Amino acid sequence: MKKNEINKIECPVGKALKIIGGKWRLRILNEIGEEKRRFGELKRLIPDISEKMLIQELKTLMEYNLVSKKSYHQIPPKVEYSLTEKGKKVFPVLEQIVIFANVID
Repeated sequence: MKKNEINKIECPVGKALKIIGGKWRLRILNEIGEEKRRFGELKRLIPDISEKMLIQELKTLMEYNLVSKKSYHQIPPKVEYSLTEKGKKVFPVLEQIVIFANVID
């Protein structure tokens, strides 16, 4: 197999980390959970994230089809975020992370 052919084969762990890795994405997915969350709620639940970063990460999660956004045309504007069916598949990963966190304490 040629070197560039090897580079085209994507490691499943690398692929998953590309989608849910980083400092904020799993926390955002965890805080949305089974609920519908408004932007302000998410900001309160994750107080150390900046508004700009939260907006950016929500947009990325929507691009990966893990989060959906519903806008209500009213004043004041109302937007709700919820997990898609694909996004809900992260729950077993989150459960294992909690178990791991408890083991390393």
